[in-house]
Amino acid sequence: MIDVLVVDDDVRVARINAAYVAKVPGFRVVAEAHSAAEALARIAEAPVDLILLDHYLPDENGLSVVRELRALGHHTDVIMVTAARDVATVQAAMRHGALQYLVKPFNFAGLRAKLEAYATLRQALDGGGEAEQAEVDRIFGTLSAGSIAPELPKGHSPTTAELVRQVLLAADGPLSAQEIAERAGVSRQTAQRYLKLLERSERVRLTLRYGETGRPEHRYVWVASA
Repeated sequence: MIDVLVVDDDVRVARINAAYVAKVPGFRVVAEAHSAAEALARIAEAPVDLILLDHYLPDENGLSVVRELRALGHHTDVIMVTAARDVATVQAAMRHGALQYLVKPFNFAGLRAKLEAYATLRQALDGGGEAEQAEVDRIFGTLSAGSIAPELPKGHSPTTAELVRQVLLAADGPLSAQEIAERAGVSRQTAQRYLKLLERSERVRLTLRYGETGRPEHRYVWVASA
């Protein structure tokens, strides 16, 4: 079993996330924490395999927690689960060793894809020994399971593409480019550019919503399988 610590300042959200984790075979939640100090104390008492870590905490932010864990010698794996959508925070999470980044709001399927990819990674690493290039590629490939393929045209950022994907995955139905831009924390023009790219690659489906007057509104939904 993979032991998980769920960290979120909102008690209700922490319980929902914990319930999601419990539905994924091979995972169990051993504790919940609602502040940075509580999370660090839990790890000191009983190390876990994985932390689902919110960024916005009442005393410190999630990235500070990761930095302190590493400084204390803890190599616990981290998946950021947060409403922080700005690219700077996403990049900082990557640089501090977060394995995945899941943008709120999300549904069970979104979290399950991240957890299953993490389980696959652990299984690939458990064998130890040496690895040929093909095995190395497979190990690194598990980190992007369910995400956008890395082959993006020049001038496109995989991080921004992933933000757009996460927004679409978390949506209950089709969204407009403006709604996607607001939820991803990017400009409408940027959102449209990535949506066109994803539509051409058949990962996003464009639908039209007709009003009483004017042009129909373009709305987008994620259709690529995880």
